[in-house]
Amino acid sequence: MAPLIYLDTHVAAWMFAGRTDLLPATVQAYVETCDLLISPAVELELQYLFEIRRTAEPAQVVLEALAKEVGLKICDLPFREVVGIARGESWTRDPFDRLIVSQALLRQAPLVTRDRIIRAHCPLAFWEGGPTAPAAGSALAGS
Repeated sequence: MAPLIYLDTHVAAWMFAGRTDLLPATVQAYVETCDLLISPAVELELQYLFEIRRTAEPAQVVLEALAKEVGLKICDLPFREVVGIARGESWTRDPFDRLIVSQALLRQAPLVTRDRIIRAHCPLAFWEGGPTAPAAGSALAGS
């Protein structure tokens, strides 16, 4: 079983668009070797971006393609538990970010994001260099 990482919305969108060149080399290596998950909030945010014409394809098209191409899966942790954590993430008013971060926190798995604010508030979030200190029992602990 490969270690797993969560992808933030922009990472999934860039991968779908074939823009992995926007990812640092270390992130590309993780994406190629880890099992990839997204929060259901990423699916909703991708649909929202399509509806406001910021992306060209609806969420279903994006996620079906990424599932086939890279084995991307949608996390199925209990929503009520995710929301329980999200209630405490008061550093942002963005409900998508709250849920995406909370999903990773609940599973204690790394989250790939370029978003500096998320990285400043979520110890599991990374961009350059990879995860710095996986939590005990997380997917990357001991690797």
